[in-house]
Amino acid sequence: MSQVSINKELITKKINEEIELTQKLILELKELTAPVAPDCAIGRVSRMDAINNKSINENALRKAEQKLKGLTIALQNIDDPDFGKCARCKNDIPLGRILLVPHSRFCVHCAG
Repeated sequence: MSQVSINKELITKKINEEIELTQKLILELKELTAPVAPDCAIGRVSRMDAINNKSINENALRKAEQKLKGLTIALQNIDDPDFGKCARCKNDIPLGRILLVPHSRFCVHCAG
């Protein structure tokens, strides 16, 4: 019996916690990526900083949305017999990695 089937409840709980945290992060990032109004009197340098920060936050938002998608897929597939197996080498992914990065489809060796 694999580590995944033994710890399915623990993994499900971890995925649900990660989904909740990621959803909150996405909401925060959406606020931070609002357009920078040209009529806002913040000064030229400050406006450039605001635009740069907006770009950084947009990238973080894209990554968070990808993570949420991966977590949702992982939660949907937790009962799949291949859940917890590396998509590349087909070996079991260690439980520690699953709990740390529950949306990963690869073992540490194949992810690199």
